Amino acid sequence: MQLEPDVLDQFIYALEVERGRSKHTLEAYQRDVARFLAWHDQAGTPTSDDLETYRAHLLEAGLDPRSISRAFSALRTFFAFLREQRLLEADPTAVLARPRLGRRLPGVLSVEQVTRLVTQPTGPAPRDLRDRAMLELAYGSGLRVSELVGLPADGLHLERGFVSIIGKGDKQRLVPFGQAALVALDAWLREGRPPLAAKARRPSAAVFITDRGAAMTRQGFWKRLKHWALIAGVGVDVHPHTLRHSFATHLLAGGADLRTVQTLLGHSDISTPEIYTHIDRSELQRAYDKAHPRAR
Repeated sequence: MQLEPDVLDQFIYALEVERGRSKHTLEAYQRDVARFLAWHDQAGTPTSDDLETYRAHLLEAGLDPRSISRAFSALRTFFAFLREQRLLEADPTAVLARPRLGRRLPGVLSVEQVTRLVTQPTGPAPRDLRDRAMLELAYGSGLRVSELVGLPADGLHLERGFVSIIGKGDKQRLVPFGQAALVALDAWLREGRPPLAAKARRPSAAVFITDRGAAMTRQGFWKRLKHWALIAGVGVDVHPHTLRHSFATHLLAGGADLRTVQTLLGHSDISTPEIYTHIDRSELQRAYDKAHPRAR
């Protein structure tokens, strides 16, 4: 498996920016993936048999089952990243047996916290108009940060109130957005984007651009998000994926069915968005108390 020297760094960066993984997790993933790459020695694409041999190698090296499980979790995530980047055709971990472990619940903001966050940028400056539009659309449509910053102008349909997204696996989906996002996007496109676009030598096709007119980056949006989260008082540990998690959770709490949320998020497996149904236990309790004839 011939990879560029900085692929591992790109992988760790994506985990940090898009998924908001902790420093401890990032260090563990980097260590586990680097150990496998050193063992495999870049000799061709790894197979499932190679990975089983590697599992035996870790056992012989004295690693406990939990450490090995963590190492393979890191490899699964790494190979998924390689496939997203089209550096790998098939995932060698797909046929491996995996333990049924508890899933980590994602961080979610309350409706009040999200409202406070996305309404922070209120100024007329192009940067403020851009940030308001990006925050409103990120939460209003539950986009991945890569989908948000990579949104092309022809993927935004203001008159119809939806965005056309090319997500994982080159699958297209149409995601609606609400009135708040519409107003913010309209202001950005009419008043904020033109003066910034004029600064670029080559016009960018992206909806969201930087102060210099170039396409907005994932890291750039993350920095702006942390800036506004701090001002809004919702904590500094807010990541782009936090808005996506909040989008899904609030839809389910408001009565949306799981299949709808699955479609909006662009998940191929309905078990993936099921994790959001376990977050608000108090909401479930209130619904049960209200609806069940024997609740009281």
